[in-house]
Amino acid sequence: MTGPLNVSEFEAIARERLDLPVYDYYAGGSDDEVTLRENIEAFRRMRLKYRVLVDVSERDLRTTLLGTPLTMPIILAPTALHRMAHPDGESATARAAASMGTIMTLSTISSVALEEVAQAAPDGPRWFQLYHFHDRARTEELVARAVAANYGAIVLTVDAPVLGRREKDLRHPFMPPDGVVAVHLLGDPRTVTTGDNPIAVALNQPSVNWTDLAWLRGLSDLPLLIKGVVRADDAKRAIDEGCAGVWMSNHGGRQLDTSIATADAVADVVDAVDGRGAVIVDGGIRRGTDVLKALALGADAVAIGRPQLWGLAADGENGVRAVLEMLRDELSTAMALAGCPTLGDIDRDLLA
Repeated sequence: MTGPLNVSEFEAIARERLDLPVYDYYAGGSDDEVTLRENIEAFRRMRLKYRVLVDVSERDLRTTLLGTPLTMPIILAPTALHRMAHPDGESATARAAASMGTIMTLSTISSVALEEVAQAAPDGPRWFQLYHFHDRARTEELVARAVAANYGAIVLTVDAPVLGRREKDLRHPFMPPDGVVAVHLLGDPRTVTTGDNPIAVALNQPSVNWTDLAWLRGLSDLPLLIKGVVRADDAKRAIDEGCAGVWMSNHGGRQLDTSIATADAVADVVDAVDGRGAVIVDGGIRRGTDVLKALALGADAVAIGRPQLWGLAADGENGVRAVLEMLRDELSTAMALAGCPTLGDIDRDLLA
């Protein structure tokens, strides 16, 4: 018998261990879940034109992202309420990321306070994902706390002016298990998209627009990235407005269904940014070859969301580490087979 051999096998274990409402909350998308599926399929449709007779006896996966040295171009995306997957929650995830020399991005909808997560992995690089609250004082408070706890960047989610319609959550109105609380929010973190939903009241931000970026950038000296970009013109404007980078995402298929798969949008966004800021992409990363393709399109790094949760549910900190190790090793193998000993050798010429 062996352990899980790929991310899908980790998901199968997680599905067995998690209560159905929790699994559905983690796994589900919006409406017909077209974008949820397309995020994965878009990478699978891409074909690689590998090089031969290249010395790949050693591969170097190291990179730097916004000045932070990383062992690999794979970071952790913000995902909610990790204590539903494991009692140690986000603290376990942070320790796993730190041990692998990569970034954890903590969600505003965390089940462990941002200070406690920082204490769990004091030497690990970490970013904080932020929603722009109606109450600006709450936004200011969270940014100040992130600065005090030595988070390295603020990642503003911009693809959620209102919450998407997630039918899995509507079917059995989702409530976290007893003892699991969204510690940075007030009220119950239900995700049913109804008018009296406390999380919707707290997080819906239909009036937030480009003019808010200057105010937000003025709250701290931390680099600011905007997360939820799929258009080249939005990416260019973000950089023009002083953002340190753009995080390509469609919220894991949980917001506007039938929106473009992130893989299909990378090249245009990279060209628009034109090297003036970092480009990170999430959505559908399940294999090392997916990472290779994203890098070939010009992304600086990829981020994984659900796979970290499957690892956490399967085996806590060790499970998250195992998922990162798996994707790192798959990327290293893919680089060898594609004739790319370094990340700098990965370019669009690899893509058919």
